Amino acid sequence: MASLDGRVCLVTGGSRGVGRGVVLGLLEAGAIVHFTGRTQAEGGHPDGLDRAGSLDTVLRDAAALPGEAVAHRCDHAEDRQTEAVVDAVLARHGRLDCLVNNAWGGYERMVEGTEFTWPAPFWEQPLWRWDVMVGTGLRAAFVAARRAAPALVSGGGGLIVNISFWAAQVHEGNLIYGVAKAGADKMAADMAHELRPHGVAALALYPGLVRTEAVMKNARFFDLSNSESPQFIGRVVAGLLTDPALLAKSGRVHVAAALAAEYGIADIDGRMPQPLSREGFGAGLQGGG
Repeated sequence: MASLDGRVCLVTGGSRGVGRGVVLGLLEAGAIVHFTGRTQAEGGHPDGLDRAGSLDTVLRDAAALPGEAVAHRCDHAEDRQTEAVVDAVLARHGRLDCLVNNAWGGYERMVEGTEFTWPAPFWEQPLWRWDVMVGTGLRAAFVAARRAAPALVSGGGGLIVNISFWAAQVHEGNLIYGVAKAGADKMAADMAHELRPHGVAALALYPGLVRTEAVMKNARFFDLSNSESPQFIGRVVAGLLTDPALLAKSGRVHVAAALAAEYGIADIDGRMPQPLSREGFGAGLQGGG
């Protein structure tokens, strides 16, 4: 494992799913990890949804890891709350080494009433879904990066990671989802262009099929044989942060499993997940997304 002792990281949307895994993976490497979420305690989702994961349970799991975890309750639909978290991190440490933009409410309310509206054609999509995926998810990544960039630039290095997915490149059941993920990729690419003269990297990172709380709740619909633990992608982000050739990877889309193979990083069960390609994406997930 790479050592991130003393490195300061901020992970948005870290109370469950991929974000939770990124937090734990960075803590495993010894980093100081600030993370955000709306759900403070298990079962206390602010919208009353039945979704596992909370700030408190991440802090519980973090206690066994060498890094330092700091939770921030934050609704990224409010720009001021996003900015306040970045400001709090900088006020406490005077620096930031890594921002991971993962906050994402796009998977909530895939079923409305009794109707599964996620795969409906775009002309039947509810407009609130655009607001959640683009107006909140994509916007929050921009707002957080905009606030954090001056500190990264003044520090002369660092990394911004936009958690994205293959929906940016192929149709994955929902047009708005694809637009949001394509935006995350393009944002990382253009941020990288503007940050490169300052030694700061930005990139988009694709997980594979991750065994999140939601996936495991519906495990019967997935082929988990090549799946990844949430913590796996956190280990990959830790690997990026210690890569001396990080700037050469800036501005591009990277598949987490491919980077893991390059860095010699295994999942928590010792396995090496196989990276998916654009061509093999649909078959590789077999219903995942």
